[in-house]
Amino acid sequence: MPVPVPVGVLRLPRGPDGCSRGFSPASPRFQALLGGDAAAQGVRAALRQRYLRGLAAARGRPTRFCLRAGVRVDAVFGAADVEAVAFQVDALRTPLGVQAAALLRCTDVLAYSFLLD
Repeated sequence: MPVPVPVGVLRLPRGPDGCSRGFSPASPRFQALLGGDAAAQGVRAALRQRYLRGLAAARGRPTRFCLRAGVRVDAVFGAADVEAVAFQVDALRTPLGVQAAALLRCTDVLAYSFLLD
């Protein structure tokens, strides 16, 4: 039977009140890690939810993408990845021809639009 290898324990420095470990909740470092106040976090969550609902509404619809350098392409919107790195599209119509399926990098997309029924 193998002997388990001991693992060192990382101890945080004592907090400002003397008995806790970690950072003071009022410190600028803790506030930066927290991401700001609760109101700002609520606004960001609401905006994220609206963005995700927009992506869900675009699925399967003809969509126009405005890319860098003034290029406009049309495609059927498929999906977007969680990290917002790429859009998956079908029937991509470009000035050079039609691609059955493609990935558009989000960093190259300036805007996209689709019609709602």
